[in-house]
Amino acid sequence: MFALSGQRVLAAAMLSAAFATGAAAHHGWSWAEADQIELRGTIQQISMGGPHPTLDVATVDDGVWRVELGNPRQTERSGFVEGVARPGDQVTALGNRSQDRNEKRLKAVRITIGEKRYDIYPERIQTN
Repeated sequence: MFALSGQRVLAAAMLSAAFATGAAAHHGWSWAEADQIELRGTIQQISMGGPHPTLDVATVDDGVWRVELGNPRQTERSGFVEGVARPGDQVTALGNRSQDRNEKRLKAVRITIGEKRYDIYPERIQTN
């Protein structure tokens, strides 16, 4: 008969939990509106970690927004890497806001810092 050691059972449980957590964190676009908006403000904080890098952006009229970028690899492919932006920089984020109007959250398809554009989801950019 095949017996599992306690360490193997624990390792399997931890691996399963890691995959479940990753799947739950990856929520796609279902929470966002179809129409895109442009959000302008000042970067307060940048996090380049997973599952999605984020910017906290202070706007003049509407407080602080959480701007989610693509997964770390996709964000990096756009050229938006650690060091290209810092707290205090002016930013324009084009993207889809949360369907929940009480939530100040935006899924960015493009980030602009100064004259430099970072197309995170070029296939999703609406040009009309």
